[in-house]
This record gives sequence, structure tokens and C-alpha cells, in this order.
Amino acid sequence: MDHLSQDFILADLISRYDGEILESRGHAFETLLRSIVGQQISVKAADSIWRRVQVLLVQTDPSSVLEKTPEELRECGLSGQKVSYVRDLATHFASGKVNPETWPSMTDEEIILDLTKVRGIGRWSAEMFLIFHLLRPDVLPVADLGLQKSAALHFGKKYPMSAKALTTLAKSWRPYRSVATWYLWRALDPVPVEY
Repeated sequence: MDHLSQDFILADLISRYDGEILESRGHAFETLLRSIVGQQISVKAADSIWRRVQVLLVQTDPSSVLEKTPEELRECGLSGQKVSYVRDLATHFASGKVNPETWPSMTDEEIILDLTKVRGIGRWSAEMFLIFHLLRPDVLPVADLGLQKSAALHFGKKYPMSAKALTTLAKSWRPYRSVATWYLWRALDPVPVEY
């Protein structure tokens, strides 16, 4: 926060949300599973489906997902496509193709490449995982519309911002672009952003 406070706009945002912090929640598999469940639906619908998935699985781990039939997963409210995504995620974790133990020695980009091998996880989802689960400090999700909107609003830029414009704006935020991003999201929403 000291580094980012050299920018007077970020200093103001940081002072507004003093004491709020970004915390990792849950386990890697569960975080990614929940991300897939919630894609492209309202928060309310995602929460409802997630509760049903939790009841069905009892334990949210890869083997529990793979033990269930596609029909059982669909009965929770998942689309056929999302069922294939959650099963692919479970298969990647169960087989070790995605192995959280290797992530500490990997760069952000290597982890993004690792995660995007799973159907249903794109670059944006992988970046959110880096920020919210792994707490990687220097991720800049240039395609995120919330970040673009807040950065344009607070820094007097044109919305939507191009990836190049956002990257240029964020140069001075290095090596804490994740933190700056979180404060810019926070400034848009009365509820802290969680993933």
C-alpha cells in the first residue's frame, strides 16, 4: 500500500477502504469448481446451484465429482456444458495434470497456461484465481470490464480501455498490480470483491 500510495488517486482509494484486505478462501479445486458453476449466471442463481452441488458431493474434491453421473450433476442445475467442464476439472486434478504443489515454483503465466488446459477455464478465470486464491501480487487482468471501468473513471481515461492503455497506466503499480486492481474494483462496488 505504501508503494501504491505514491499515486494520489490510489492513495485516496486505499484510505477509503483502510483495514480491508484480500484473503484466500477454500481449496484450489473447490475455488475453481465454484468458478465454473458460477460462470455466466447471476450471483443468486450461482449460489443456489452451488449449494445443491455441495449437498450432492458432500466433499468438494475431484473423486466426489467423478463418482457422480452427469445426470446427477445436471439435477443440481448445471448445464450439460458445465457438467463436462466440472468433470474435466476433476479429471485434471485427479490425474495430476493440474497439480497445486507445483504452483509455488511456477510463474503467473505458467499457471495460467496450466489452468487454461481445463475446459471452461479461460485466461480471465485463471487470472482471478491467481489474484483471489494464490494471492499473486502482480496480476493485471486487462480484459476485466470492472477494472477498465474503474480505471477509466478514476484516472479520466476513455472507457473501454485498451489492454495497451491499461498496461501503460499500471506500469507504476508494479509489482503490486493485483492490489491496485482490487482497490479499483472495490471503488465500484459497496461489497468487497471475492472470488
